[in-house]
Parts: sequence; structure tokens; C-alpha cells
Amino acid sequence: MLKDLQILRRSPLLVAVLVGYSVVVSLVVGTALSAGPGKPKVAFANLVPAGQSEIALGGQRIDAAGYANLLFQKVDPIRVRTRAQAIAKVKSGEALGALVVPADVTQKLQGTLGLGGGGPPTVEVYYNAENPLKRQYVQSTINATLADANQAISGEVLREAARYLNVIVAGGKIALPIVGAVDILGLRRAQAIIDAASAGLPANAPERVALGQVSRFARLAADNLDLSKPILASISSPVRVRQTVIKGSSSSISAFAAEAAVIGSMMFVALLLAAGMLALEREENAFGRLVRGLVSRSALIAQKVGLAALCAFVLTAAMLAILAALLHLDFARSPLWLVALGLSAVAFGAMGVAIGGITREVRSASLVAFVLSLPIAALALIPPGAVAGGLYDLIRVISGAFPFRPSLEALDAAISGGDLLAPLAHLAALALAFGVLARLSLRRFA
Repeated sequence: MLKDLQILRRSPLLVAVLVGYSVVVSLVVGTALSAGPGKPKVAFANLVPAGQSEIALGGQRIDAAGYANLLFQKVDPIRVRTRAQAIAKVKSGEALGALVVPADVTQKLQGTLGLGGGGPPTVEVYYNAENPLKRQYVQSTINATLADANQAISGEVLREAARYLNVIVAGGKIALPIVGAVDILGLRRAQAIIDAASAGLPANAPERVALGQVSRFARLAADNLDLSKPILASISSPVRVRQTVIKGSSSSISAFAAEAAVIGSMMFVALLLAAGMLALEREENAFGRLVRGLVSRSALIAQKVGLAALCAFVLTAAMLAILAALLHLDFARSPLWLVALGLSAVAFGAMGVAIGGITREVRSASLVAFVLSLPIAALALIPPGAVAGGLYDLIRVISGAFPFRPSLEALDAAISGGDLLAPLAHLAALALAFGVLARLSLRRFA
């Protein structure tokens, strides 16, 4: 025990790495899996012309723009002037989503609340869904805020509707937008007047039958008013939402989890195989004999990359086929799946060979490949807003220097139908860069 403690005391760097690595990996993985933006940035464009945000509801006027404050209780608004500016904020990543209030929303809301017909007002929501976890968070946040606004508007409508019903039943004055104040007789008073008029007629007067029918109608209408219920139910959600994904994934969360599992397995297999096989050539003293005439250094690197990529590709292709059958994915897109898996495997293999060339020992190569794998995967899964903006930009740069994030993007695009060329080009560039790094590392490999 004393000897081991003395070794630890004489190796402070080793102790620091062991402690620091475990802490960093725990924080990164925890942030990637559980954290979400506390108050996400949402671009907000109000296209309603100035002075036209009020609606007439019975005898009062309501400023619909005031309900925008309800939306901002859960989001951090970035106010813009046009729809194009709002969409640009989302595309650039400055905002997680965009909320656009069209110019005709007040007019349509007035028609809906006044039961004047026409379609309900619709607000437009645009969001950037880099992965389904992020999309789910953005959707739930925006839907919750719009539900709050709908509830507040519906409350005003229901209060005014209750006043209308009371006037219809008992009578009273009501203010209409065009004609002004109008005195409503009311069903109860109408029935009383009819009954009094009917009582003053002779018993055999033919008018008594017609007046009796009107009296019964007034009584039944006042007692029931069941027709008011569908009307009130139809305006319980006066504002509709149209959501548009302008960038990112449309895969389900279960499909995204399967994609992450497949790419994670590929990363471990390709990195460990490629790094270990190249380092093994040096440990067994075979490297010098191979490059003296049997094979060139570049060909040796290509062989190691190819073998590691082939093994990883076969394994993950079988995994993806099983998961796709379980998740009912569209097998018509399977050729694109294979393209994404193939280029991803090559990029991981090139990275593994670079690790093996730099470390030059099997144990060191395996340890470095394993140590790098977890934080690389976790960093790629951290959503925007979980950390500060500057730190997130740094995380994107770091994760973009390794194949996990572009591999996940490529496979997701192959499955969901997104942009596939950009992540494939990214993977090709990384494969070339790691291949060059591996080739340079062989200068001091023998």
C-alpha cells in the first residue's frame, strides 16, 4: 500500500489526469443528455401594422399585441422587422426558433371572435432542429407559450360570451361596433310580454295559438341555450400555429437514438482496430521490413484504414438493419445509409491510424483511442443554449474536428432525407486530414 501511494505521489500528472478526465467526462455527458436551454432565444417578427393590433370584443377593445408579453415569459426574444430576418436568425444559429405574427392576424382574430366566418388566425413558427432532442425542446417551449396566449385570449372571449348570453336571456344593453348601443329585450322579458298579450285575448282567439308557440320557444331557449356550447368550444383556441423546419433533422427521437448507437459502435471499433493494428507493426518489429520494399508507407496506412473501416462498416450495417426493422424505417433509402456508413467508417479509420502513428505503442494507442471517444461523442450531442453562446461555438469547432458529429449528421440525413452532401464532404475532408497526419507520424515511427 505504501509503495502504491508513493507511486501516486511521484506521478501527480497521472493522478490529475485520472481525476480530471472522470470529472470532465461526467460533466460533458451530463450536459449532453440532460441540459436544455433555460430560456431559449427566439426571433420575433410582428408584421401587424402599427395601430391595427386592437380588436373589438363586445363593448370593449382589446390590444392583441399585449398578449405577446405572455410569449416572452419563457423565451428570450430577438426582435426583428421582417420574416426573412427572423428565418436568417434561425439559420445562423443565433436563435433556436422564430415566431412570426402575420399582418392579417388581427383581422382574422376579429372575424373569429365575432363569429363572422373565415379561417382562424395563424402564427408562423420556424425552428432549427439539428437533432430531435433539440427539436423536441423547441417545439414544447413554443407550443407551451402559444397555449398560454391562447388561454388568455380565450378567457377574454368567454367572459364576453357569458355577458352576451346573460343579455340574450335577461335582456339589457349591448354595444355593437357599427350601430352602437342597442337595447336587447331578452328572452325572459319577451316571454312575459307574450304571455301578457295572450292573457288579454279572448279564450277562442286564433292568435292565442301562435303566441303560445312563441312563448314556449322563448322559455325553452332561455332554459337551455345548448347551441351556445359548440360556439364557445370553437373559440377555445382562437389562434392556430403553422410550424416549419428550415434546417435540421426530422427523425424521431427513437431513430436518432439508434443513429447515435450505430455511430458510437463504429467509432469504438474503427478507432481501436486502426490504432492498435498500426502500433502493433512497430512493436513486432515488422514495420521496418515492410516499408523497405514490400509496401510503401502510404499503402500501409491505406491498408490499415481500409481493414478497420471494413470491419466497422460490416458491424454497424448489420446493427442498423436490425434497428431499422424494429423502428420501421424506410428501407428504400438504405443505399444512402450505406454511403453514410462507409465514408464515416473511413474517417474513423483514418483517425485511428493517426492515433496509432503518434502513440506508436498498442497499449498507449488503445488507451488514447478510448479516452478520446467518450468526450468526442458527448460534445457532439450538447444542444445549443445548454451552455453560453461563445462556449457552444468552441464546442462546435472542437466536435467538428472529429468524425462523430458529421457521421451522425450524415446518417441522420440519409435516414430522414436532409442535406447529405455537406456532412459527407466534411467526413471526406477529415479522412484526408487524419490520413496526412498519420503519414507524417510515420517519419519517426521506426
